Amino acid sequence: MVGERNKDGRVVFERGVRAQMMAIDGTWRRPCLLEDVSEAGGKLTIEGAVDGLNLKEFFLLLSSTGLAYRRCELSWVNGDQIGVSFLRQDKKKRAGARAQAATA
Repeated sequence: MVGERNKDGRVVFERGVRAQMMAIDGTWRRPCLLEDVSEAGGKLTIEGAVDGLNLKEFFLLLSSTGLAYRRCELSWVNGDQIGVSFLRQDKKKRAGARAQAATA
């Protein structure tokens, strides 16, 4: 699972990293391989059919327990490979949530 970092900051995995794609609402789940990753996104090879799945926005589960995950949106499709962009919470929303938790 040794990865090699390119000069653009992208890490390419020799054999891919096993992961799971899951719908935002939990209605579907598919195994996949994370082929490469950067701070902004990655390339996945999907195992199984994706016909009829809503791939506009989904979770990429990086651990078997689901504790390590990224929220993704579809960037491109090429056969069984897709490109994803990682979605981030707005910094203001995170700061507001922290302040609200501190007062509770």
